[in-house]
Amino acid sequence: MTTSVCTSALDLAVPARQTRPYATYPSFSSYVKARQPVLLRTARSLTANPCDAEDLLQTALTKTYVAWERIEDHRALDGYVRRALLNTRTSQWRKRKVDEFATDEIPEPELGGDDPAEQQALHDAMWRAIMKLPARQRAMVVLRYYEDLSEVQTAEVLGVSVGTVKSAVSRALGKLREDPELGLVR
Repeated sequence: MTTSVCTSALDLAVPARQTRPYATYPSFSSYVKARQPVLLRTARSLTANPCDAEDLLQTALTKTYVAWERIEDHRALDGYVRRALLNTRTSQWRKRKVDEFATDEIPEPELGGDDPAEQQALHDAMWRAIMKLPARQRAMVVLRYYEDLSEVQTAEVLGVSVGTVKSAVSRALGKLREDPELGLVR
């Protein structure tokens, strides 16, 4: 009985995909060419606008290019770029300009009148506007203002922090203030 003997290192070679679950990239441009679609998808999940996602990815890739020589483990490149995407998006969010200015007119006039039809119209418009909110914000608004729970109680019911309740309710109220249907009822 004869057993075949391997005489060269090439016979022992296993395809690269089986030995390593990651790819090494000889240059930054080869990495970008290979991974751009996946990274762009990640950037799009962080922004609402595809153009903003492209700008976000470009900024994150610029930061990665600057640090390219310092990154020793190329298996960590995707994680590095994702973290750069997230940090950049967070910085953009924090730096956004908030316009506040004094006006002679109160932005939310007091609701007056005892006309039941007007009250019902307002009630219906409010519920339509609330139904437009994302489910989580809608739940927090309903618990806070319709069920009259405190912020702490709302946080306990939903299993989130008090800060999450405060920020989500604030964003939801902002959306309700901007709703055109509620503007017509006022």
